[in-house]
Amino acid sequence: MHEEHIEIKTPEGVMPTFTCWPDVSDGPFPAIVFYMDAPGIREELFDMARRKATEGYFVILPDLFYRFGHIRFPFRNAKTKEIWRAAMANMSNAEVMDDTRAMLDFMAAHPAVKDGPKACIGYCMSGRLITAAAGTFPDDFAAAASLYGVGIVTSQDDSAHFHIKDIKAEMYYCFAETDSTVPAYVIPTLQAELDTHGTQYTLEVMPGTEHGFCFPERDVYHHEAAEKVFAHFSEMCRRTLG
Repeated sequence: MHEEHIEIKTPEGVMPTFTCWPDVSDGPFPAIVFYMDAPGIREELFDMARRKATEGYFVILPDLFYRFGHIRFPFRNAKTKEIWRAAMANMSNAEVMDDTRAMLDFMAAHPAVKDGPKACIGYCMSGRLITAAAGTFPDDFAAAASLYGVGIVTSQDDSAHFHIKDIKAEMYYCFAETDSTVPAYVIPTLQAELDTHGTQYTLEVMPGTEHGFCFPERDVYHHEAAEKVFAHFSEMCRRTLG
């Protein structure tokens, strides 16, 4: 496995970014953008990126909190939650789309990245980001997955669900059965928007799960459900990225 910790220049500074791709000679590889969840960059996310890369992909994982400094959370408690919630609230979809454009430019020049369609995946706060990315860069992303995403539908003018009209990608939205961060109006509003614009999508609520069920280090980890969504995204990538 090839791995690099790099820095990508963006309109607002320098974004630390982790990349990995298979240690084989039959590249270049289709690319997957892995948007982090609210607790931020950590080894657990690197391991998830590595697992995806072993299937034959170039995976890029940016530190989206770089605007606020070098933020890392070695543990979780009420105080750390206050910090990442504040960072989330002060990071707009438009800003992350600028970051995404910088990543796309970087990958266009990288010898390990195959030209052509890409995929993106996001957990928690990044459910809104994969939606915005698929709509902002419809000719770049052919598949996008949101796992228990939050903030996808809001009352704000820049709500991510307004990007659905421009999406060409196949979309996957999977929600936890128990999730206090997803108001009751979100799923029906999202589904109506997807149907209105004829988007190709799968939307499901995973029985017996709670927010965070995909992360092995969380006490709410649900192995069967996590493997099911991983397999769904893998199948999407095989079909859409080649």
